[in-house]
Amino acid sequence: MPPEVHTLPPFQQLLDEHSGDVLGFLVASVGPHDAEDCFQETFIAALRSYPGLEQDGNLRGWLLTIAHRKAIDHVRARGRRAIPVAEPPEATADQAGPRDPGLWRSVATLPPKQRSAVALRFAADMAYRDIGEAIDCSEAAARRNVHEGPEKLRKELA
Repeated sequence: MPPEVHTLPPFQQLLDEHSGDVLGFLVASVGPHDAEDCFQETFIAALRSYPGLEQDGNLRGWLLTIAHRKAIDHVRARGRRAIPVAEPPEATADQAGPRDPGLWRSVATLPPKQRSAVALRFAADMAYRDIGEAIDCSEAAARRNVHEGPEKLRKELA
């Protein structure tokens, strides 16, 4: 029996199919202002490594893993430089919704793994198994991070 041959789709097709998920995750992770830069960095890194990619089973997860790492790099870099910002208006708990920037600013205060897990689950609608792969932990740890992140925010907002 010959070995199974995997063929990767054209990169443009990959971009067309998954750019919305990647951008949504990045907006949730780093905010709308910086998401475009991280988005470009994600797809440049993906394009560079795409020809050498051997498995085509979960390309969405592969892209979101790259986006997760770019978001972490961005947050670390942002922490090393001073950026003056105006005080954001306070949002009340009853105003918060899935696209509410105040909610995502609160999510941005979570520890890195919780922040990424919450963003991957609620902004990119990823399965826990895929979240675990993206943030380099078990499925159970991904579930725990997705549960503990909003729980921590509820306590802080109460």
